[in-house]
Amino acid sequence: MKFNRRTHNCGELREKNAGEKVVLNGWVDNQRNLGGVIFIQMRDRYGVTQVVVEETDDKDLYAAAKGIRSEFVVSVEGTVRVRPSGSENRNMPTGMVDVVVSRLIVLNEAETPPFPIQEFVDVSEELRLKYRYLDLRRPSMQSNLILRHKVSQAARKYFDEQSFVEIETPILLKSTPEGARDFLVPSRLHKGKFYALPQSPQTYKQILMVSGFDRYFQIVKCFRDEDLRADRQYEFTQIDCEMSFVDTEDIYEMFEGLMKRLLMEIKGYDLKTPIPRLSFDEAMEKYGSDKPDLRFEMEMVTLNHVLGKCEFKVFKETLENNGVVTAITAKGFGSISRSQVDALTDFVKKLGAGGLAYIKVKEDGIDSPVAKFLSDEEKKNIVETAKASAGDLVLILSGAKNKILNIMGALRLEVAKRLNLISPDAQPALLWVTDFPLYEWDEDTKRYYAMHHPFTSPRIEDIPYMDSDPSKVKARAYDLVMNGNEIAGGSIRIHNPELQAKMFKVLGIADEEAKEKFGFLMNAFKFGAPPHGGIAFGLDRLVMLFAGKDSIRDVIAFPKTTSGLSLMDDSPTAVDDAQLKELGIKVRE
Repeated sequence: MKFNRRTHNCGELREKNAGEKVVLNGWVDNQRNLGGVIFIQMRDRYGVTQVVVEETDDKDLYAAAKGIRSEFVVSVEGTVRVRPSGSENRNMPTGMVDVVVSRLIVLNEAETPPFPIQEFVDVSEELRLKYRYLDLRRPSMQSNLILRHKVSQAARKYFDEQSFVEIETPILLKSTPEGARDFLVPSRLHKGKFYALPQSPQTYKQILMVSGFDRYFQIVKCFRDEDLRADRQYEFTQIDCEMSFVDTEDIYEMFEGLMKRLLMEIKGYDLKTPIPRLSFDEAMEKYGSDKPDLRFEMEMVTLNHVLGKCEFKVFKETLENNGVVTAITAKGFGSISRSQVDALTDFVKKLGAGGLAYIKVKEDGIDSPVAKFLSDEEKKNIVETAKASAGDLVLILSGAKNKILNIMGALRLEVAKRLNLISPDAQPALLWVTDFPLYEWDEDTKRYYAMHHPFTSPRIEDIPYMDSDPSKVKARAYDLVMNGNEIAGGSIRIHNPELQAKMFKVLGIADEEAKEKFGFLMNAFKFGAPPHGGIAFGLDRLVMLFAGKDSIRDVIAFPKTTSGLSLMDDSPTAVDDAQLKELGIKVRE
């Protein structure tokens, strides 16, 4: 079992190394026995090198090599040679050379894996997650995690250059449930009491601002007990940041600089700044989403102003009820078949729309089931407002404003997918979405909730509305969107105790409850809190986009399934009664 330390990794050797004595250590990717000559592809995370065992050189060595199988861990010593003419593999960085083996040691044998360690292997994600240590041997998975490492390192370097201090905040903290469910951790020493795992380091980073650390960052693990999906896990990683003595413009400038650095170092793309901005209201009216995908056009247009006198019952009732009539134009989609229209209609109905109106624009006029209900002037104005021309299709939805804008936003993305409007090579499209509502009303509980969190500052000019009409208050909040995904979100914080108390009051949080949940933060504010604000980037989602993947599970080493299971180590699991007794806990059936 004694072996030498490697002299080179499996992706390193080139023609310039010909004649050198080398040692390679790694896994067997595959073995081919051509009768008298055995070719072994050796693999590590750096690449693959072909090694050769010839029967004429050493019969015992040759016999040993015949027993080698895929995924055996081996160490080889040998001499680098340039491959004979015609046997080169120019698709592989090491493909111009191989290593003629003089010594081979099997460090560990391996059972046949449950799936081939190959790219594009047709295997279920459940099996990949159960044998994640094998899945991580695939070059694409290793590349994803190396990319994640590079993003983290580039971010750390940037923040260090900008005088940020990396400070770790607690993982066990006070439960302050406002939003997603907390993960709770029972205390052994204080039975009946619990810590919570952080949904974010929000309160601690604000206290760091009070402490005088004017620029803080942390690459931090956070936890939320909420339903999972492709871009969400119970535990996730944030690039968490906070700054003192700043306003929104300072935030935009600082973190546009971060994105410019990351995109250049990771993707070789020179991001043009400043990044465009849209208010929340503009984003909803133009794209039906607060995280619009700008890699294609197809803006939504509101038709209310051109249908003010419309007698078509559907549109008329919508306008009388202060709803919205909105449209998109699908360029070149005017030849759509009736079955395709029906498919789009079914799509919007499943989302809650009553139906879908459409107009096919032709050289000699229009073709539409609703044409007979519209005047010539109304038809002309719809086509002009939608910027449609011959060969185009105008799709129209009407109804309650917020609901219909969201449905049209989803339809916009669906049409773009069907028309292949988003090129795989499209440049990153970034956007700041600003001026979110500070509050959102919940009809079930009949109360307002903070749209972001209760520490977000209102716009100064909107503070009077906090008492009279909270629905009118806009937040000094901002989201950074990339390719239709929110990659970061933050706000300028409330640093004034009186304003924070007013915020709690609007949210229906009584003084005693506020003191119980957030008294430690309010006490800190009494000793001089500077104006401050910050932002948190979703590292998992950011790396997912950089890697061109559809799921964050592909850029996390050991993710959970969509049902919250870790198939590899079979967690969560039951614990024995002795552990529960020590914690003062009894599990209810």
